[in-house]
Amino acid sequence: MLTAPQHADEYLEILMAVKGSSKEKRLASQFIARFFKHFPTYADQAIEAQLDLCEDEDIAIRKQAIKDLPSLCKDSKDHTHKISDILAQLLQAEESTELAAVHNSLMTLLKIDAKGTLSGLFSQIINGDDLIRERCIKFVTSKIKSLGHEVITKEVEDYLITECKKVLQDVNAEEFYQLLELLSWTRLGQTVAGQQELVDMIAEQADLNQDFEPQSPDNENVDRLLHCFKLALPYFSVSTILACFSVSTILTCFSVLPRLGEVKVQEEGSNPQLELLKLFAELCTHCGALENADAKLDKIFNKLLDYMPLPPDTDPENPNQSEPRLEFSHVECLMYAYHRLGKQSPDTLTKDQDRLKDFKLRLQYFARGIQGYIKKLREALHGKTAEELKTEENKIKVIALKTTSNINTLIKDLFHSPPSFKSVISLSWKPTTGAAKDGGTTSSGQKRHTPITFSSDSPSSKHYKTEKSQREIYQPPSGKYSTKVSSYNNFYNVGQPGALVVLQPRTSSRAEEGEHGAAEAFGETLAGFGVVATGGETTDTEGSMTQHTPHYGRRVK
Repeated sequence: MLTAPQHADEYLEILMAVKGSSKEKRLASQFIARFFKHFPTYADQAIEAQLDLCEDEDIAIRKQAIKDLPSLCKDSKDHTHKISDILAQLLQAEESTELAAVHNSLMTLLKIDAKGTLSGLFSQIINGDDLIRERCIKFVTSKIKSLGHEVITKEVEDYLITECKKVLQDVNAEEFYQLLELLSWTRLGQTVAGQQELVDMIAEQADLNQDFEPQSPDNENVDRLLHCFKLALPYFSVSTILACFSVSTILTCFSVLPRLGEVKVQEEGSNPQLELLKLFAELCTHCGALENADAKLDKIFNKLLDYMPLPPDTDPENPNQSEPRLEFSHVECLMYAYHRLGKQSPDTLTKDQDRLKDFKLRLQYFARGIQGYIKKLREALHGKTAEELKTEENKIKVIALKTTSNINTLIKDLFHSPPSFKSVISLSWKPTTGAAKDGGTTSSGQKRHTPITFSSDSPSSKHYKTEKSQREIYQPPSGKYSTKVSSYNNFYNVGQPGALVVLQPRTSSRAEEGEHGAAEAFGETLAGFGVVATGGETTDTEGSMTQHTPHYGRRVK
């Protein structure tokens, strides 16, 4: 057994062997680590010699040296930070087996001294170049959780949280998401106070006090809001103080709404305008009390009117004039937000009778069109088995039915005199807790929606049962609008992808159109919900939440 000081010369010979043949180098790597604890005087020289082997041209020697590095810390934690720093730099290796060896050594080192190892990793995250930084963050965020709280003790966890907060001062979108996911695994994700800290971090990253600029390069502001709001949503609850941040985000959305039309819409893929509205609707679910609620509701109301047209005037000289388009997905978001927050100021609509009358005309016109969709979608889904409902086409039809049914439920509430805000719905894009046994059943359990009629002479909102043979699904009002709403069986999509739908009455009779015409019209109906039919297949054009990860806030070094 080599012992200091009588065998110091022999140990120095081992250190010199790192410049020998391949076999000598591999033996040197093993002996340097084995006798390292006996020669603390030569610790720095030994580490440098081992580092030389980690940079050798022969990959077999490099892998052996990397494997032996953690052994230098087995009996003393004094050098853990330095060894971890070396291994962190070696994460830039391109060869897969060598990179795996680095990962294994880091995991071994974490089990020896977790805090010291993390200090070396975070040193490179903060001061290293972009590639090393990226790989260190990826390692920390993907591997630490697998060690469990047996290795990541409370002391280590506190250190981890502190260092993550430092890194969060200068991150891009992907790094922010990875670090926040790691922090949610710690004690911060287990308590209300901890969750508040996480939400505060998200709020800081979202930069809610900054003026919204929809035409920023690459939609940077829009993407930042989308990502941050999406990350914050799981922490919102009406029963906790987190509702305060929800109010802040809602206030930000109020500044976004007037400029929503300026947000760039991609020709293909996701629709940022619709994504913002979806998040806005979800945020409203958990929003606390608003100051000056009437003014806030007016902003939602005015934006909602942009998507809810008045019935077109009858022009005998132009019977084929185009109908207004109905954007169902957008209307669901805005109407839900208005309905949800309207509870805070229920008399906001009744203060202006002219505005209320105008709004009810729009509601009535929209309701008649939407009931046509509901009927067609129920017919298409009726009798479908659970397996058949799993097809992509039927999934989209189910969402379309849920969207239209939600709007119809909200319209009924708002059409009351005075308007009601009692109904509770589940937003169409949110996952359901259970599947309906019959495709014809909506999420709210209602199987039939009674058409809404509006007449200034008949203020009563009561509905009376009639015999099925006497019931008419669509009962257009008498007067100047009757010729324009006489048929709602066929609808055409002529707008943007993402639920832009146009109501257009057909000039021919139903019998003349035949089954082919009805199928074609219904296919165009589905296009309004982001579906394009091509040769019997369907494609979702609306897309999901954007996967683009903008690099905001990351300084170029």
